[in-house]
Amino acid sequence: MSTHQLAQTDNLQVFSNLISNKLNNGFVLEERNDELFFAVLSKGGKVIDHSFNFVIFIFTLGLWSIAWLYLTLEYSKPKKILVAIDEDGIPFEEKCFVA
Repeated sequence: MSTHQLAQTDNLQVFSNLISNKLNNGFVLEERNDELFFAVLSKGGKVIDHSFNFVIFIFTLGLWSIAWLYLTLEYSKPKKILVAIDEDGIPFEEKCFVA
C-alpha cells in the first residue's frame, strides 16, 4: 500500500470514530460522504417544561425569568453540525445555522 492509501484509511477511521461519538451523544446522521470526509448531523431541540419554570419564576419573585428565557431560546432550538476532515487530515466540527 502506498502512503496516500494508508493516510486515506487512517482518515476514514478517524472520521468514522467522530461520527460514532456524535451518534452516541444523540445526534442523527443526515448525510455522509466517505470520499470527501464530511457528514451532517442534527439533534432535535429539548422540550422545556414551562409550567415547572413558571413555578420557579413565582418562588424567586421573577429572578428566574432570565434563566427561563435563556433555556427557551437556546435549548429548544434544533442543532445541526458539520463533521469533516480537511485536506491536511485534521478533523473539525462546525455548527450550522438552522432557520
